[in-house]
Amino acid sequence: MILPGADRLQGVGEYYFSQKLEQIRLLNIAGRKVINLGIGSPDMLPSPQTLSAAITAIQSDESHGYASYRSTPGLREAIAKWYQSTYDVAVDFEREVLPLLGSKEGILYVSMAFLNPGDKVLIPNPGYPAYASISHLIGAKAIPYNLCENRNWWPDFEALEKSDLSGVKMMWVNYPHMPTGASAAPELFEKLIAFGMRHKILIAHDNPYSLVLNPDPPLSLLSFDPKREISLELNSFSKSFNMAGWRVGMLIAHAEVVNRCLQVKSNVDSGMFLPVQSAAVQALANPQSWHEARNFVYQQRRRLVYRIFDLLKFTYSREQVGLFVWAKAPDEIKDVQAFVDQLLLKAGVFLTPGFIFGTLGARYARCSLCASEEQLKESIQRLENYLEASLS
Repeated sequence: MILPGADRLQGVGEYYFSQKLEQIRLLNIAGRKVINLGIGSPDMLPSPQTLSAAITAIQSDESHGYASYRSTPGLREAIAKWYQSTYDVAVDFEREVLPLLGSKEGILYVSMAFLNPGDKVLIPNPGYPAYASISHLIGAKAIPYNLCENRNWWPDFEALEKSDLSGVKMMWVNYPHMPTGASAAPELFEKLIAFGMRHKILIAHDNPYSLVLNPDPPLSLLSFDPKREISLELNSFSKSFNMAGWRVGMLIAHAEVVNRCLQVKSNVDSGMFLPVQSAAVQALANPQSWHEARNFVYQQRRRLVYRIFDLLKFTYSREQVGLFVWAKAPDEIKDVQAFVDQLLLKAGVFLTPGFIFGTLGARYARCSLCASEEQLKESIQRLENYLEASLS
């Protein structure tokens, strides 16, 4: 007998990419050789020094036991120094840093630490699906706030001020923004902190894309709330250091916020593998030239992604930053999800349909830069063949 699922699963489906990756796997077994341009999983290696640090540490007799729930002081100190050098934010590594098994897990820890069932949380539309799904899982009420292209995908603060904010305890924000690639800016962060202060709403900033194809100096929301009164920030090694599968992230926040999240974390995981921590410390020491070399590769790839969307007659902004290109479908494509599915089945090229990021993403599609130039050129050829065949 299989027991019925918990009520919290109602309205929370399997993660879209979990389902799609399985479909792609089955297509590949059938011989299709799908080119996956949907997932932001870096295909380049971490720095050689990062790999060497992991290899050395894994051979140590002392590396295979349980690690501290707070992680090693060395990793916390390295994160604090990196925040100082990267964002000009002073951080107390003993009290204000909590390394995480990925920033996605951090969304769960933060939500469980601050939201009770029935509490409201503001979620960007479009935005990362985990903000809403995790809110649903813990019984909080996700309230979408709209982001529109004509406002550069920034919140409409006038509309927010006029809305019913009773019961709202937290607001998720993410700049540089995923999926749209909208940049962060001091003016935006100042408004967010003022809004949070005014309404006593915790502003939770998810910041994994600030070093990827960002021509401006990277920004942290914490620069605009130096006492950490109303804000916290998640960050990640996945995109900036080519370490997505290593599962390393971080929470930077007021000591009380860190301690509350640690109450959750210490009951969920048993610490981060010590060789991974050693590698993370080394990754944080990567020179600027390493980041520039990574971004140069993405720049070359992005030119090919522009060609893909030009071919499909989608429109896009060249001011986008981050690991993706976000593009709007032409009017003649009535159902973007169905169109993307056709590209997968007929051309063997997978793009991400924008509907998964919220209702305001329904007319868009997203393409990842995490594919080689060879794969991108092959995608262009396949799409040209598909479009030519569809017209004949």
